[in-house]
Amino acid sequence: MAFVGELFYVIFLSDAQALRVEIAEQRPQMSANPRFSHFKPVSSRMTVGETVYRELRDALSVGRFDPSQILTIGAISEVFNTSHMPAREALRRLVAEGALDLGTNGSARVPAVDAERLDDITEARVLLERRATQLAAERVDDDTIAEIDRLARIHAEVGNHRDIFDMLMRNRAFHFAIYEASGSTVLPPLIESLWLQYGPYMRLLSDHLELVHSKHGHEVYTAGHSDIVDALRDHDAGRAADAIEADIRRTRREMQSALARMAG
Repeated sequence: MAFVGELFYVIFLSDAQALRVEIAEQRPQMSANPRFSHFKPVSSRMTVGETVYRELRDALSVGRFDPSQILTIGAISEVFNTSHMPAREALRRLVAEGALDLGTNGSARVPAVDAERLDDITEARVLLERRATQLAAERVDDDTIAEIDRLARIHAEVGNHRDIFDMLMRNRAFHFAIYEASGSTVLPPLIESLWLQYGPYMRLLSDHLELVHSKHGHEVYTAGHSDIVDALRDHDAGRAADAIEADIRRTRREMQSALARMAG
């Protein structure tokens, strides 16, 4: 497969079954690049559409796609080794969820970024994620707390290896383990929708975190997780919600710095 001058994205499963994605700019002479690989072809026709959709959605949620990047049906279908129909359906669903903007000729575009929209999404996240965390703190059992703590420690450990995108995936796993522990069937999907809309900002954040990591190490953006775990362990709903909000707003500040640097 050769896509001249076109960005596209490479998704694979880690040993912990967490999706990791590599973004590469393909040119004909880059086919032997060791960082370059392919999406895995979908093996079962019954799950083609759902697999393409979920892998693209997970890639978006951790910022593997550049703001304003065009995603074409042809590129996606060839990367996944499918017909155009599953690719078209995946893009349609992601447009409906607000993760992508509708492009021309059936293509889709990753939304552009701006400070006002960042603030809007952040405030919506605070409202929903505070409530989900409060419910989790009230209902969580010892086994679930142990699992959440394990995810927090894995997240911190991944940071030692300077793999920013893997770290973002582990961060996502940590947060959604808490939201699933809320017992709500409504809140987690709503929160996930907001995380999808955060995707373009996560792309900026990943570059910013590379700079932060090189200067200060990963502890500067992982310390807040231990506060969340401690509050959950104490079943202190108010403190847990405050810790989640602090984590969200800390992330927003990092994104604001990235936006300011991009504008400069």
